[in-house]
This record gives sequence, structure tokens and C-alpha cells, in this order.
Amino acid sequence: MDKETEQQLKCLRKKLREAKKAPSSAVTAKAKTAQETDHALFLAAMKGVQVLTSPATVQHTRPIPSPWPKGLHVASPILNDTMSDFWPWDELEAGEELMHMKPGQKLDTLRKLKRGEWRVEAELDLHGENIDSARRQVAQFLHHCQQRQLRCARIIHGKGLSSTDGIPVLKLKLKNWLVQMPEVLAFAQANPFQGSAGAVLILIKSGQP
Repeated sequence: MDKETEQQLKCLRKKLREAKKAPSSAVTAKAKTAQETDHALFLAAMKGVQVLTSPATVQHTRPIPSPWPKGLHVASPILNDTMSDFWPWDELEAGEELMHMKPGQKLDTLRKLKRGEWRVEAELDLHGENIDSARRQVAQFLHHCQQRQLRCARIIHGKGLSSTDGIPVLKLKLKNWLVQMPEVLAFAQANPFQGSAGAVLILIKSGQP
């Protein structure tokens, strides 16, 4: 091969290499242009947006859990019939304890109840309730206890320290209601370890199995 031919082949190879590189360079330039366009569009869209100095948080109020197990909140059928506010006694003497026993119970029932010999299996707190809501809750609570075969429960009625003249209104109403309720066999003021004058222990009639 003479030198002239060899020189022509070199030129031809050089042109082929350049031809192969040209499309790749064009694609790269096109991609770069697209990226620059996207960046410009993003900056235009974000114009005027302020960066938060701290993450935005929302404080959610925790819902107050229901005192009734799910699916067991039932209305007492005796609510309207046997829970009258009008009863032979209309007041409590100063320092008088809540205490009552239905006929047919053993003589030491009240003593054992007051001393805490019965294990408390359920509790209802009436603080902050008015008379109507308290009556409804007491009826539902005791009916619910009987349905679950619970024998001893505690109801916290408070000492009436924040009521008018310091009169324990709910304490008196609760005494009237409990005496009339067929679910209740006996009740007595709680001992000092279980609420003292601000709570009452209740012995509940066994429900149907």
C-alpha cells in the first residue's frame, strides 16, 4: 500500500470516529437543556414560597375513653321505673353514713361490706355529673355489673365540698336510688382505704347465668 492510499484511509477512519461521536454529543446537550428547563420551571413554581423554620405540628386532643367496655354499653330497663328522687327520707344528718340492706340478707352482710371483705370488681366516678346524668350512669353501671356477674362495686359520689352550702346532693340522691334498685342487695359507706365518706360499696344481686 502506497503512502497516498494509507493517508486516505487514515482520513476516512477519522471521519467515521467523528461521525459516531456527533449523535452522542447532541443527545447529551439535549438532556442538559431539558434539565436546565426543569430546574427553571421548578424555581418559577416555588417563587414566593417561604421555608419553614420548624416543622408544622398539630396538637390533637386525646378523646376521653368510655368507662364501658366496647359492645357492653346497655341501657338499664329500670331507669325510669324505680329510680325516683322522691323517697321517705329527704335529707341526711351531718356525718350520717350511707347504709342499707334488703330483707333476707345475713346479719353480718353490712359489716363485711363496710370492712372491705368483698373484692371491688367495678367502679363508677360521679365527680362532675349533675343529677340526671348521674342517675343514668348509676342505672347503666349497676345493670351492666349484674349482666357480667359482678358482685361488688364502688360508686364515688364525692363529699359535696364544692356544692352549695357543702351539702352532698349526689350522696342523698344516690341513697334514694340504690334503695329502690332491684339489683342492689345492700350498700355501705366505704372504709377509709376505699373512699370513706366520698364513696359507697354496693353488693349486687347475682344475675341470670
